[in-house]
Amino acid sequence: NLAKYMFTIVLGLSIHLFIVLPIIIIIFIKSNPINHFKAIASAMLTAFSTSSSNATLPVTIKCVKQNVKASNEVTSFVLPLGATVNMDGTALYECAGVIFIAQVLGIPLSFDQQIIVVITALLASIGAAGIPSAGLVMIFIVTSAVGLNDPQVGIIIGAMLAIDRPLDMFRTMVNVTSDSVGAAVIAKSEGEELY
Repeated sequence: NLAKYMFTIVLGLSIHLFIVLPIIIIIFIKSNPINHFKAIASAMLTAFSTSSSNATLPVTIKCVKQNVKASNEVTSFVLPLGATVNMDGTALYECAGVIFIAQVLGIPLSFDQQIIVVITALLASIGAAGIPSAGLVMIFIVTSAVGLNDPQVGIIIGAMLAIDRPLDMFRTMVNVTSDSVGAAVIAKSEGEELY
């Protein structure tokens, strides 16, 4: 079950990183996504290795300023804000994690409960600190929101923690990449020439 869960998280994060974000780059920035990924490669690598969007922030700012060519005004506003509240990878992870917990417990979630999971995961990801495994701690909020208060929830989350490090590395890289895409979109909307 944990292998299926891990595969689901990796698949979801990969779709966001390699399909959704490139579509945003193509539509809003009108650029080749490969150019953007090359420009922020060192920030992506730092995010992957540290699992901390806050620790990666100086590298992200440097990459977006020097390589993407976004202005200091845009990067110094958008990127710190993004490192704090733009946690798409974490939100996706929390949604999938709560659904996994419910499935392990054999508790079906109604459509209304699934909507609550999505909204609560979004809000919890905004409040999550940009430090390693913060999303796993915030998952308790989401499970409580849909009434998953069984004592086994803590045991299942403990099992999820055992495989969380590589997932945390990947979702942090997704978070940082989406922050840089957001900064590039804002810079482009301000009429800046990028790349």
